[in-house]
Formats: sequence, structure tokens, C-alpha cells
Amino acid sequence: QVQLEESGGGLVQAGGSRRLSCAASGSRFSINAMAWYRQTPGKQRELVAVIGSGGSTNYADSVKGRFTISRDNAKNMVYLQMNSLKPEDTDVYYCNVDIGWSEYWGQGTQVTVSS
Repeated sequence: QVQLEESGGGLVQAGGSRRLSCAASGSRFSINAMAWYRQTPGKQRELVAVIGSGGSTNYADSVKGRFTISRDNAKNMVYLQMNSLKPEDTDVYYCNVDIGWSEYWGQGTQVTVSS
């Protein structure tokens, strides 16, 4: 049973930084892509950033230049460094990983950016 555990959410002032972490456990297979999504209640979940198994990355236009996704394959961890945070970045952030033909989601961590 694959489990994802996110951490690092919380309250931060606009212009500040926050680092999210996600630990994947329980997989017997290599993890392919790892990603962060975010969702506002009542809205569709949107992709924030994704990193492939080889390290290639892709970002939503709204976070380019401010957020950095990285991963530690030895530890099955994925990180999201968020800088220059804006109130519109306030959301629940979800970790997502692809393993084989399946994808898995974390429970989400709330990030609130105050103005």
C-alpha cells in the first residue's frame, strides 16, 4: 500500500517562503513522475509543478520563477520550495506520484498566505 505524507504547510506572510515535503512509502517499484497540485474548494485541482524520474521539470505559468520542485530518489521524497508567495497561492497542496500504471495522492497540506 503506497502512502504519501505531506508536511510543511502553514501560515506565511506575502513575500515569504515555504517548503513543502512529501514522503512516499510502501512502494516496491520505482517512482516515475512526482508532482504537486493545488486546489481551492469548489474549483478544479490544478498542476503546480511536476518532476520526471530523470529530473526534468515543468511548472504552471503562475508559479514559474517563484517555485522550485525537486526530488530525492534515494529517500522517495519530493519537495516544493515556494518563494515570493502571494495571497493567491493560498490553497490546499497535494502531492502526487506515478508508480507503474497507478497514481497516488496525499491528503493535502494547507498553505495560507496573508497579505
